[in-house]
Amino acid sequence: MIRIIGIDPGLRNLGWGVIDVSGSRISHVANGICHSSGADLAQRLLSLHSQLSAVVAEHAPQQAAIEQTFVNKDGAGTLKLGQARGIAMLVPAQAGLSIGEYAPNSVKKAVVGVGHADKRQVLHMVKLQLPGAEIAGPDAADALAIAICHVHHSGAGGLSAAIERARA
Repeated sequence: MIRIIGIDPGLRNLGWGVIDVSGSRISHVANGICHSSGADLAQRLLSLHSQLSAVVAEHAPQQAAIEQTFVNKDGAGTLKLGQARGIAMLVPAQAGLSIGEYAPNSVKKAVVGVGHADKRQVLHMVKLQLPGAEIAGPDAADALAIAICHVHHSGAGGLSAAIERARA
C-alpha cells in the first residue's frame, strides 16, 4: 500500500487530500484546507507551512503530488501563487517525499476524462472514485484529484509499488 498526498497550492486556501493505493484500489484517508493567516505575505506563507507540515506529520504520506502553476494575466497574482506553491513543494521535500507535478488539464483529464472540466465536474468525479468521503470543499476536491492523477501517471498502484515493496 502506498499513501499519497495531493496538494492544490493557493495563498488563501491550500487544499490537501490523502489517499491510500493498493493495487488498483484507491481509498480516501483524509482531506482539508489550510487557510493562511497573518498580516503580511511572509506570515501567510509561514502559516501555510506550519499547517501543511502538521498534515504531513499526522498522515505520513510516502509520495506527494502537486498541481503546476499556470501563468495568467495578473503577474503579481501568479507570483504570489508561485510562492504558495513553493511552500507546497518544500513541506513534502522536507519530509523526504518524492513529488510529482501535474498540469491542471492533466489532472482534470485523469479524473474527469476531459482537460477543461469545471470544479463541479471534478468534485463529482472525486466523490464517485472515493465513495463515502466527506470533502472539505473545492480546494480539497482538487487536491484529491491531483493525488488520483498521480496514481494514474506514476504507476503508484502498479510496478512502482511492487518495486518499493520488494525493497522493504
